[in-house]
Amino acid sequence: MKTLATLRLPGDALDALDDVEIVPLRELREPRPGVAALIGANEPIDDAVLDLLPDLRLVANYGVGYDQVDVAACERRGVAVANTPGVLDAATADLAFALLLAVRRRVVAGDRFVRDGGWESGWQSGALGDDVSGSTVGIVGMGRIGTAFARRARAFDMRVLYTRRTRLSAVEEAALAVKYRALDDLLRESDAISIHVPLSRETVALLDARRLALLPDGACVVNTARGDVVDQDALVRELVSGRLHAGLDVFVGEPQVPQELLALDNVVLTPHVGSATASTRAAMAKLAVDNVLAVAAGRPPLTPVR
Repeated sequence: MKTLATLRLPGDALDALDDVEIVPLRELREPRPGVAALIGANEPIDDAVLDLLPDLRLVANYGVGYDQVDVAACERRGVAVANTPGVLDAATADLAFALLLAVRRRVVAGDRFVRDGGWESGWQSGALGDDVSGSTVGIVGMGRIGTAFARRARAFDMRVLYTRRTRLSAVEEAALAVKYRALDDLLRESDAISIHVPLSRETVALLDARRLALLPDGACVVNTARGDVVDQDALVRELVSGRLHAGLDVFVGEPQVPQELLALDNVVLTPHVGSATASTRAAMAKLAVDNVLAVAAGRPPLTPVR
């Protein structure tokens, strides 16, 4: 099955495909009849792109988030859409917890202080961070990644609250040692929150100015999901004021980052690297290719988005 990939996947996953060509999406300008599978990394796959691929049968998204793929347009044309869930849960939860630790314990500010030679004059007054162990963390979105984050939080003796559209069963809550709260109540009670919801019409600006204001003074916002889930302008105002702290891996309009954040010591910034470990990215690549192979063999994709 002829496959078009918009990027070179890590490892040797593409070697399993007999006929594959690598063409960045921005260079796809002419019709490509015969292309049956498209592998991309959450890029804008819409009617304009689909018009150029009249024989397409599958969009294999390299990543779990697929908010830029027009799934409805694909469905109208009989094109299946698959993603790579499960294989990146641990890596993303690890980064989210690393951001929580870095912000609460002022790791990056301390590193900068040492590198700038400030330690000679003492660091006592600026070294005071916030406890992680024993504090309360609220998880916004308790899917695979949120659940993995909850397990890490419990290992640090944190009190863990969560919110999601469908509440977990009592057995599941007991197993994870978590407590359910409606979103507004969760925000009021949390020393830190970690965001793990997909981007959709329902979650755009889910954390708006009103909800951010519910967080206690000094609370930490960790976002490894999507920048658009938070009202970024409202968050920037809270961070510039110093009332909130944040660990941010995702942004609105990335790779652009609000200039106001670059000089702040109460913010830790990373470049959308939640799944960026060698083994995780290799597993994502393999799953994307396995979805192509399944469709080529006349079977449904292994991990369809719906």
